[in-house]
Amino acid sequence: MRKWKGLLRGGSDGNEQLTAIVAAVLILLLAVEGATLLDIRGLLTVHAFVGMLLVPLIALKLVSVGWRMLRYYRRGDEYVHRGPPHVVIRALLAPVTVLSTVVLFGTGVALLALDRTRGTLVGLHKASFVVWLGATSLHVLTRVLKLLPALRLRVPGAALRVGLAAATVVAGVMLATLTLPAADHLQDNVSAQIGIDDR
Repeated sequence: MRKWKGLLRGGSDGNEQLTAIVAAVLILLLAVEGATLLDIRGLLTVHAFVGMLLVPLIALKLVSVGWRMLRYYRRGDEYVHRGPPHVVIRALLAPVTVLSTVVLFGTGVALLALDRTRGTLVGLHKASFVVWLGATSLHVLTRVLKLLPALRLRVPGAALRVGLAAATVVAGVMLATLTLPAADHLQDNVSAQIGIDDR
C-alpha cells in the first residue's frame, strides 16, 4: 500500500510524468511495429510479438490518462488547476484515439488467438489501423513538445513510476514470449498461402 501511495504522491505532475514515461517507450516500440509493416508477410512473427509486448503498455497508458480524467471531473484541485485539454482533443481526438486503439489491439489479439490470416477480422484490424494511425499521429503532434519537460519533472515517486513502466515492459515481454508459438503458427500459415512452403 505504501508503494501505491508513493506512486500517487506526485499528484498531477506525477501523473503527467508517468504518462510521458510510458509514451516515450510506446513511441520507440510503435516505430519497431511500424517497420514490420514494410514486409508484413515476412515479419508477421515479429509484428505479433511486438504487438503483444505493447498490450500491457497500452493498458498502463490508458489507466494513467483515465486517472487524470477522473481526477479532473471529480474536481481534484491540482488537476482542475492544470485544466482540461483543448475541447477538440477532449471531445473528438481522444475518444477516436482510445476507441481505435482498443479495436486495433483487440482485433490483433483475436487474430492471434483464433489463428486467422484472412476474413472480416483481418479487414477490421486493417481498417482500425488506418483510423488509429491518423488519430494517434495528431495526438502525438499535440503532445510531443511537452514530452521532454514532463520526463524531466522532479516530483516525489519518480523512481516508482520508472519502475512501474519497466515492470510493464517485462510483463509485455513475458506475454509476447508466451504467445510466440501462436505467432510462429500464423507466420507458417501466411508462408503456406504464398507458396513458400511448397518450394
